[in-house]
Amino acid sequence: MKIARVIRRRRRPRDVAALERLLELYRDGEYEEVEARARAIEARAGRLRKRAWRLAVGWGARSLATAAACAQGRGTRVLAELESLTTELEGMTGSGRAMLLMVRSNRMLVLNSQRRYAEAEAEGLDILRGLTRIKHLASVSHIELCVLDNLVDALCGQERHEEAEAVARGNLPRAEGGTLAALHSGLVISLNGQGRYQEALTEARRFVPPRDRSLSGRLGMGTAVALRGLGRRSEAEAAAREALEDCERSLYPDHPRIREARELLARITADDPPAPPTEEAARG
Repeated sequence: MKIARVIRRRRRPRDVAALERLLELYRDGEYEEVEARARAIEARAGRLRKRAWRLAVGWGARSLATAAACAQGRGTRVLAELESLTTELEGMTGSGRAMLLMVRSNRMLVLNSQRRYAEAEAEGLDILRGLTRIKHLASVSHIELCVLDNLVDALCGQERHEEAEAVARGNLPRAEGGTLAALHSGLVISLNGQGRYQEALTEARRFVPPRDRSLSGRLGMGTAVALRGLGRRSEAEAAAREALEDCERSLYPDHPRIREARELLARITADDPPAPPTEEAARG
């Protein structure tokens, strides 16, 4: 049995192993390198003799390349590709549908970035139904948590903050790594949306989530909003500036979050400074 597994491994195209290594780079936030190398693998896939391998390697490379583009904030540029890839993968069955659902999750991310929140919500709910149908065939918990994080954003975008809070709180205990950081930020945003600024600030400072480059500036922006809501303007400005610097340092220049961070900083700095105490108030 062990020898048979080794033989099967040796018969795999080298680029299958290369894609597996690229997943590690993706988790480390090396999105530009991942996208470039995945595109090179995609180009080579067409030369594989077996059709099954041509399709499998090509689809895997395109899925990873588009995911890396979305993580950088270049999702709008690959939206048409995500949609065509979704069409191509529709025929997948069984556990193979996990790739299709991950591609659709990335499309959901792009829809949120374009503020098409109702469409993103509908997409997310349909993906969750699809995941339920293949849970017995493949491990899909990571995809599910990614979709739920996107769903939190879609609900907040529609000002349904209480629902977003419930989704975030209900799934935080089982999240880890990037999904933990994402749901943690989503919870802070949902609390801010309800005007519960002290709770949002407490949650934002409750723990330091694992570093995830794709989430750069997100928690910092939530912290700045909470501080502004509490009237702590100078602290809010400092937090917003730090979040903007984090975004500009780590994300693609066209990433929507950079624009949002700049808009937030402009709102904070436009606030009138606190009125000086009157002479009577100063005397107590």
